[in-house]
Amino acid sequence: MRIRPVPGGYAFARNVNSVPLVGSEFAAAACHFPIVFAGGSPEQMMPAALLGLSQDENLFVDAEGRWAEDVYVPAFLRRYPFVVAENGEGEDFTVCVDEAVIDEADDAMPLFDADGNDSEMLQHAIAFLGEYQKDVRRTREFMELFAHHKLLVEKVIRLERPGNEPATLSGFSVIDEMRLNTLGAKTLQKLARSGALGLAYVHLMSLSNVQRLSARMDRKHQGAHGLH
Repeated sequence: MRIRPVPGGYAFARNVNSVPLVGSEFAAAACHFPIVFAGGSPEQMMPAALLGLSQDENLFVDAEGRWAEDVYVPAFLRRYPFVVAENGEGEDFTVCVDEAVIDEADDAMPLFDADGNDSEMLQHAIAFLGEYQKDVRRTREFMELFAHHKLLVEKVIRLERPGNEPATLSGFSVIDEMRLNTLGAKTLQKLARSGALGLAYVHLMSLSNVQRLSARMDRKHQGAHGLH
């Protein structure tokens, strides 16, 4: 089996307005995106980067499928064309590949060598996916702390945009900063030692990027050519 990924191609992500994040990405992602939490219940929630303020619109991918210059690309997207199917609760996982990139031409990239072993390209992909899955497990641990201390509250973003219809975005949660500030010293110490407290404040600071997203959306809809 051989594949032909599109170099630097993010057209596959053009219609997603959020993607999952892991804790190790917070610092880089917070420079560009609002970080929120999404899931069916507080116990199931995971962090996500908001990439757009309307359904099915990623403001960081242009018409040619290029990612916006000098903007962080979440690891969830950098995994492509590979994804992971988890096998239970252990560290074992199954590697899957998007059928759209399979190409049997001789000049495409092989997944296996002549002896049936993983090619160098596939080895690198599996190593990346393995580290990513470790990050997912660590992220679930601090999310459990947020849920245990009831720090997550539902949020609705309403943007008043001069000359445009107000934009409303819902279906996600944020950290309740007032509740966070009233936690006892022992609880705060536990959150700090786990790294969760620092991530909570990075998340809160990232929410100011909502206005930057709004400005980017207005530029795009006003017929701006390309993303800058």
